[in-house]
Amino acid sequence: MAPASLENNALTGIDTIDRLVHAELARWTGGLSPAGLALAFADWQLHLAASPGKRIELALKALGDGSRFARMASTPHAAWQPWLMIKPQVGDNRFSDPDWQSPAFNLMAQSFLLSERWWRSATGGLHGVSKGNAAIADFVIRQCLDTIAPSNFAFSNPEVLRRIMDSGGGNFVSGWHNWLEDCKNLLGSRPSEGDRFVVGKDVAVTKGKVVYRNELIELIQYSPVRADVCPEPVLIVPAWIMKYYVLDLSPHNSLVRFLVERGFNVFMISWRNPTPIDRDLDLEHYRTLGVDAAIDAINQLVPEREIHAAGYCLGGTLLAIAAARLRKEGPACLRSVTLLAAQVDFTEAGELTLFISESQVAFLEDMMWQRGVLEAAQMAGAFRLLRSNDLIWSRLVRDYLIGERTPPSDLMSWNADATRMPYRMHSDYLRKLFLNNDLAEGRYLADGQPIALSDLRAPMFVVGTVRDHVAPWRSVHKIHLVAEADITFVLASGGHNAGIVVAPSEEGRSYQMLEKKADGPYVGPDQWLKKAAHREGSWWLEWVRFLTAHSGAWIPAQPSLHAVQGGPPLEDAPGQYVLQR
Repeated sequence: MAPASLENNALTGIDTIDRLVHAELARWTGGLSPAGLALAFADWQLHLAASPGKRIELALKALGDGSRFARMASTPHAAWQPWLMIKPQVGDNRFSDPDWQSPAFNLMAQSFLLSERWWRSATGGLHGVSKGNAAIADFVIRQCLDTIAPSNFAFSNPEVLRRIMDSGGGNFVSGWHNWLEDCKNLLGSRPSEGDRFVVGKDVAVTKGKVVYRNELIELIQYSPVRADVCPEPVLIVPAWIMKYYVLDLSPHNSLVRFLVERGFNVFMISWRNPTPIDRDLDLEHYRTLGVDAAIDAINQLVPEREIHAAGYCLGGTLLAIAAARLRKEGPACLRSVTLLAAQVDFTEAGELTLFISESQVAFLEDMMWQRGVLEAAQMAGAFRLLRSNDLIWSRLVRDYLIGERTPPSDLMSWNADATRMPYRMHSDYLRKLFLNNDLAEGRYLADGQPIALSDLRAPMFVVGTVRDHVAPWRSVHKIHLVAEADITFVLASGGHNAGIVVAPSEEGRSYQMLEKKADGPYVGPDQWLKKAAHREGSWWLEWVRFLTAHSGAWIPAQPSLHAVQGGPPLEDAPGQYVLQR
């Protein structure tokens, strides 16, 4: 063997050793890069050490808060006022029970909140620290503080103490049984709470047929319920990080059923749950075998009809790529494009960017390289950390200390039905979209050619949600900067899932909406908030009005459904892929 070949083989072997070490280390860190965390804390600590003014400011703040807290603690009971120094932030429900306003518990809560505020001051506003590193330091410290919140312990949580008195300690017995149940669930020896909602029986029950299948997707066409339908079919591209039926939950809150009942011919992509053998499927495979294949199938089933295409979350990002490429190629096959909580510019992608740095992405790539996929539990754990108060600690307190279960719901069941992601695809997603922002900056390649989002010209309906931790609405709003289309932008109340799944029958929902013409002036997010009209109810009705306004005259519904290749459909909805574990 030639010396150069020997050297290349040696380098390949060395790289393999490094990847194996990183992958094994990831088992103990939950997929977080120790190097990335260390670099972030070193950046923060070194700049803090070199900033005597900042340290003096923090010391004075601690002394000032301490002296005021001491005076407050010595206030007679008759003159006591709760939350005098600090109150929980909006959305922090740990101290919402009325008993937290009594002096003893309120002092504990305020002491904790003052500590949180001090640490936020310590990690923020430090001149010279990278914004990303400061955010990581703040995030890690916040996670540590969350573990010692007084609401997490039985004898410092008034709600738990009241339950002990009322039940004679029976809440701990119930909590013990809940813990044993969860242990059995983890071992797979009994059904989980989510399994009370069976796919095809309780959720994903809108009638339809699988009319096309390839190695990555099943295409479901839903059966019409009206004699006449919209001539332009609707294609929905869901995210493949979860199962498609978030948009077809129970009959009362199914977006698919809502559209079908209003006369739309709806098609839905159902993604296959990948396994390690699919490790080399990349983002381009998801475009060609997913969106492009679905559009080709619909063009055969409903020939000479433009399509209303809609994408949710990551499915919306992929749809934007596919739509820009289709526009570049020439054929105008899309009548409109709808993006639901979907980003195309990732410069302000929210707290998920805490997990996206060169060190973190390389670490995750090594972990996925060994396993072939990113396991569902890995991604679910990252999302829970972003809202650890609600999704981790509050649930542990209620389940194990108070001894009560949160009643299961269809949305909780769907949320527990996660999927895996192939190594290549997820690496493309993290590196090309999140880390390098190739799509928004014109470097993303489809079929070997760069994609420009300025080629998006079809009318667009874009939805962001107020409390979205996955796709922050200000990030979603950036579509105004890149697309040269008429854009109807909606900001809905709720979060990434609950703000999208909002049936008209659901009370207490609201949204803002404003339309911008393609040749109209740009309106920034802050100005948009001031200009957009507030409306009560569900944005679903606005979407129907948008689709109707961009559609032709209604036509008779297709009497029966058939497969792309002709003949009977492959099987009834929801198909096979959605049932894969």
